[in-house]
Amino acid sequence: RGEISLKNDPVNPVQLNVSNEQEEEKMNKIDVLVIGRSCLDYIAVVNQFPAENQKLPLEFRLTEGGGQGGTSSCCISRLGGKVAYVGKLGDDDEGRFCLKRLADFGVKTEFVEIVNGGKTPVAYVFITTDSGARSIIYERNALPKIKIDATLKNLVMQSGIALLDPEVTYLGRQLKEVAGTNVKVIYDSERWRDGIEDIMTTADYFIPSSEFLAADELQLHDILFHQRIIKLNNRVSGNLVVTHGEKGAYYVTDDTLYHVAAPEIKAVDTVGAGDNFHAAFAMALAKGYDLHEMVKFSVAVASLSCREYGGRNGIPDWSQALAVAETLRVRGVGSI
Repeated sequence: RGEISLKNDPVNPVQLNVSNEQEEEKMNKIDVLVIGRSCLDYIAVVNQFPAENQKLPLEFRLTEGGGQGGTSSCCISRLGGKVAYVGKLGDDDEGRFCLKRLADFGVKTEFVEIVNGGKTPVAYVFITTDSGARSIIYERNALPKIKIDATLKNLVMQSGIALLDPEVTYLGRQLKEVAGTNVKVIYDSERWRDGIEDIMTTADYFIPSSEFLAADELQLHDILFHQRIIKLNNRVSGNLVVTHGEKGAYYVTDDTLYHVAAPEIKAVDTVGAGDNFHAAFAMALAKGYDLHEMVKFSVAVASLSCREYGGRNGIPDWSQALAVAETLRVRGVGSI
């Protein structure tokens, strides 16, 4: 019935070659291609964030790899996915630390370019103990922009799913020109920036946080929260998903606005929660989940990742995330 049986059929070199090629293709298959920023996070945990010109004691501190692309890659790997991460780091101590942390999570670093004389960006993150809320002061990335070359084109075709973070907004249309409908582009939208309107029309999944809805350029200030999402949906060509912190996520499909509430988790640190949401979303897409299941799974992963400090240590494995996702419910909250 179309299967090759070595027990009953004579050895056929052509058939064996096809089988070997299929096996090799399967081994080389990439679940998700992630392109974007890596940086070093210096994390300070405090009882409260100081006001201007105020001095407060530090509870404790830690250092962790950060950046949307880097953390998303670690999450995909922790969930059992095969991820190809494309990014750039400087040839400095910060870059070497980031590279090691990627490897610690099982992320292949062969597509990370080490820039000679380059400076790896850093971020200073302040976590308040009571809420787990974070305040971030980040360094702008001065490393050269990522460009599409033969290697990146090959990775796009191997995976079929590309997760882009805000630093590579400009790559959305270029990837579509390379692979067309063979690649699904997931875009992590942080804030309004140059090129955002273009990727709103080219991304298959446009995923901003609720803070994006307050952008002056959208002119959505005078309407209710649900109406803001619906208005934004009219400007997005693909699927719109809006993350809303401890309140979960909203999304639009079949002319209906849906909401998935977050599970009750004791959050100690919300750093990286958004990055982990996007990573889980990409993995759920790779597994063939429908949109409802994708959002539930992503809310579960993002919530669980807040259990530990640093953005990465709390990331669950697949079975842990699935167990929580199965407890979540989808609720229709409005019509388009």
